[in-house]
Amino acid sequence: MCYNIFASIQDVSLIPTALDASFFYFWWYNLGTMASCDPQIFGADPANITWQVVRGDTAELRVEFYENDEATAYDTTGWTYEASAYDYKAEVTDELEVTAADGYVTIVAPADLTQQWATGYGSKLAELAFDLQVTVDADTVWTPVIGTIVVLGDVTGGSL
Repeated sequence: MCYNIFASIQDVSLIPTALDASFFYFWWYNLGTMASCDPQIFGADPANITWQVVRGDTAELRVEFYENDEATAYDTTGWTYEASAYDYKAEVTDELEVTAADGYVTIVAPADLTQQWATGYGSKLAELAFDLQVTVDADTVWTPVIGTIVVLGDVTGGSL
């Protein structure tokens, strides 16, 4: 059995098709995908994603799990999820909100949390590490997604 992981940012949940190859390669390169053809390989090669978040805004990342045909949702029944962001400068770990559904999980960084990520004005204010950890069963803990949250400055309505 194979599985694929697709991540979409800001509630974009488009699924590429074989008929639209140019979109598929852009999406794969820029948003991240991972494929593996053996469920015993959980833990190998997590997708590495750069997630751009505007400070003070609610940010959402949806991670979708697909079978090898890239159309059938992977059976994630019984899986549990945790997601965290780590601020290197402040040495603070923040728990992110995680909502699971059939074949996908949504990670949310709420506005009140992103408001605390960095101060000042500028285009790129901070970088935080983040990951999604999945407990598949009692013996298998897997991190399918790791990455960097790039915190962008908000001028309109923003505060220092």
